[in-house]
Amino acid sequence: MSSWDNWVEESLHKLECLQLLRSLRPIYLRHDPQTTTTFEDGLQVFHDMQLWDRASVEVHIPETTFQNWLSDIPSSGDEEDTRKFRKLLLFSGNDYLGLSSHPTIGNAAAKAAQEHGMGPRGSALICGYTNYHRRLESSLADLKKKEVSAALSDCLLCPTGFAANMALMVVLGNIGSLLAAGKTPLTNEKIAIFSDELNHASIIDGIRLAERQKSVQIFIYRHCDMIHLNALLSSCTMQKKVVVTDSLFSMDGDFAPMIELVKLRKQHNFLLVIDDAHGTFVCGKNGGGVAEEFHCEKDVDICVGTLSKAAGCHGGFIACSKRWKQLIQSRGRSFIFSTATPLPIAAAAHAAVIVARKETWRRRAIWSRVQDFRALTGIPINSPIISLIVGSEEKALQASRRLLKSGFHVTAIRPPTVPPNSCRLRVTLSATHTRADIERFTTALSYCVNFQEIGIHGSNGYARL
Repeated sequence: MSSWDNWVEESLHKLECLQLLRSLRPIYLRHDPQTTTTFEDGLQVFHDMQLWDRASVEVHIPETTFQNWLSDIPSSGDEEDTRKFRKLLLFSGNDYLGLSSHPTIGNAAAKAAQEHGMGPRGSALICGYTNYHRRLESSLADLKKKEVSAALSDCLLCPTGFAANMALMVVLGNIGSLLAAGKTPLTNEKIAIFSDELNHASIIDGIRLAERQKSVQIFIYRHCDMIHLNALLSSCTMQKKVVVTDSLFSMDGDFAPMIELVKLRKQHNFLLVIDDAHGTFVCGKNGGGVAEEFHCEKDVDICVGTLSKAAGCHGGFIACSKRWKQLIQSRGRSFIFSTATPLPIAAAAHAAVIVARKETWRRRAIWSRVQDFRALTGIPINSPIISLIVGSEEKALQASRRLLKSGFHVTAIRPPTVPPNSCRLRVTLSATHTRADIERFTTALSYCVNFQEIGIHGSNGYARL
């Protein structure tokens, strides 16, 4: 067992002594066996794009709303004149595989709703956890493979990806408190958390909450700077170290240096946590995410993910060992005190996991679109997230409005999401975009930005904690 395994085991033992250990007890929802086949047998998958796939990237808005957007006038959504609509092509969403419009996934939700309604309404630890939720967790555990033995791998379903990160960060702080000899942990008893300066807001807020327990010490390293991280790790005398990072950064579109992180993990023996929200189902041969893409799944200790992006559904999860799962479900407040995911959503997400793994053409398609964009613009992008830094707020809004006139939905990203004077267009590609879509879009984009001068990725990175 590693040091972290021992610390988790000690924490669980302490909780057991305090009678604070909590277990999930799934409620089994029965249905008529005469009308049911096994779930995977009833799934329909497709080997290429279908007409309904386009619904994931094509949207319609009322003409009055369109004109308000062009004039930068806030729209309430209550416009009465809805006889005339504008069709827009989305280049701003996170539905990377186009699964939100997949009929198999919609049918799974509808079937579950017809048979069971929304399911028991309560927190997972009370009555909200069912065999549907457990089935989804098992499929995600199999996808992420967090332990050498599949029997030791597990997954905890959370209300959202934000809640998942919040729960995990708070639990890390709890370990410091539980294992402290006194009421307040001494410096060498605290948890040292090393966080990339451009990590997602949910990680930052979770760390802030953990810090209030006075059981963690925070170290911020420069964005993807492994020399800086190594220096911080080397100078830290605390025993319990954690490194947490986005795997694929949501605003800049660059990957965490996974190979270098793995080397540092072996050198410093820290717990490696990744937020794979934008990599899950998109990266790796089987859609296992960024760790699978870089062949280091077994070197990532805990993987946080979401079901609201490439899965096209809703919810979050933490892929981890069974020990970690029991600890998080016992101390992760954003999990404990939230109502469990509605049953139809759990059924849809489970279908999405299977469809995403089986319809491999979707991963091939999205990475083909990345190559198309790179070839047409000369911008050296590495992922479906493209961050085009244009500078001032006015420049970003002007570019967004111009694209809107051309029929493309791209949002200007402004402070406080990004630093001042690094306003940008955040462009995202989808498996259900076509080569022709990319050609039309890049032509329109060329009138807004100079491809030779455009900045990509966050050179103005800053610590947001």
